[in-house]
Amino acid sequence: MSEESPRHNKKEPILEERRSMTHPARTSDPPFSIVARAQEIEKADEVVQSHVHGKLDVIARQIRTLQEEARQIIGQAERDMELHRVKCNFEKKAGMNLYLYEKKTGEKHFSILSPLEWGASLPYEFLGAYRLVADGSFEEIESVQTSADDS
Repeated sequence: MSEESPRHNKKEPILEERRSMTHPARTSDPPFSIVARAQEIEKADEVVQSHVHGKLDVIARQIRTLQEEARQIIGQAERDMELHRVKCNFEKKAGMNLYLYEKKTGEKHFSILSPLEWGASLPYEFLGAYRLVADGSFEEIESVQTSADDS
């Protein structure tokens, strides 16, 4: 607004916007309340903060999910590396079922014989069954018959 404006009262300071004036009688604009404006700003701040908080909560949940996935992947990789180091007297091939046993000495080894195939003469403790996958990982086989009574 310029000083030459016919509406400008020389005794009042020039305001950058007429809407910021608290006396509507001095302008042709509708009445404006500073309190209402402050409440509007406060409400807008709350809405923005709520929106940002919601987005950050989603990101935090995604991070926790990814961390859990990473832990699982690392755990599986460690298990797979350990299983690759287990004594084995035959060539392991993808798709094979491998049965993990432990001798009384604590030494672990793979066999192609299941506990059921060993029967009552099983000389070792059965630890688990795995299938070697083409990518070099091991897939645990959950349901393995350990004796004829399990059928």
